[in-house]
Amino acid sequence: MFERLEQIEARYEELGRQMAEPEIISDQQKYQKIAKQHRELEPVVDKFREYREVRTGIADAKGMLNESDAEIRTMAEEELAQLEEREPKVEEELKVLLLPKDPNDEKNVVVEIRAGTGGDEASLFAAEMFRMYSRFAEQHRWKVEVLSSSESSVGGLKEVIAIIEGDRVYSQLKYESGVHRVQRVPATETQGRVHTSAITVAVLPEAEEVDVKIEAKDIRIDTFCSSGPGGQSVNTTYSAVRITHLPTNTVVSCQDEKSQIKNREKAMRVLRSRLYEVEMERQQQALAKERKQQVGSGDRSEKIRTYNFPQNRLTDHRIGLTIHQLADVMEGRLQPVIDALIAHFNAERLKAEAEAAA
Repeated sequence: MFERLEQIEARYEELGRQMAEPEIISDQQKYQKIAKQHRELEPVVDKFREYREVRTGIADAKGMLNESDAEIRTMAEEELAQLEEREPKVEEELKVLLLPKDPNDEKNVVVEIRAGTGGDEASLFAAEMFRMYSRFAEQHRWKVEVLSSSESSVGGLKEVIAIIEGDRVYSQLKYESGVHRVQRVPATETQGRVHTSAITVAVLPEAEEVDVKIEAKDIRIDTFCSSGPGGQSVNTTYSAVRITHLPTNTVVSCQDEKSQIKNREKAMRVLRSRLYEVEMERQQQALAKERKQQVGSGDRSEKIRTYNFPQNRLTDHRIGLTIHQLADVMEGRLQPVIDALIAHFNAERLKAEAEAAA
């Protein structure tokens, strides 16, 4: 591992030197490419240097234990205890940084939220969840664009599909796919009984044209009149678009824009992402079969989380996490949950890597 880390550090320093060369600076495209590589290596190099400092500190402290001065020996013992406690943590963090990168982590995402069991209450919760993810996106300065939505009679959302664009969006939201269950007393409940409803969330990495090639002969495009809000053009122009991918029978429709061209572009973005997800699942299953293990599959049928409003409690069933700040989470302060999930699944990947190497 250390030989590999030294090679990474040497590469990092070489890229830093290249970034200072006048001919590289004058070629912006080349400069940006080198700067991106340099930026990607930086966390690993910083952690490696921290680890090296800890190891050097341990060696120095051990050397000071032989000093004749009792005060110096006491200081050395205290410092050694602190550094020896810190060493395995830094080493673990270093191993996580060396794990193979998920090629989709840098991508934007398509988020699909659908009301499930629970009727009107499920649709209200779907709307609240979309608001939560939108607030979370605001905190990261990501852009949220609704591709299509369907409102319920009580002002909730039967379904909403949106794209979230920004820095490393998929890396943060990829563990959100699954069934989210809500327990609370609905506004219409006169007896004060707690009801249970559910929604499904799917987070798909947005696929580029180079990721998924869609042949013109494989799709059928239908146009129809919009049925949602949109002013005078609703029900008068065929601006809504439905695209069917014939080989997989995947259907995507979009009607949020007044322009048929824009609706078609949005629908194609969703279609590409859904087909890309199908291919990803196929590859993951093949890999899981090979390793006899699957980590973080993101299965949409899996019940992943419960939101208990009377007790202000959120429970993530996959990692046994329970927090009692549900109100904060619903305002978009989701980062503690995201961080715990990333840490858990990274630990699972480390374990799988170790077992594969054994």
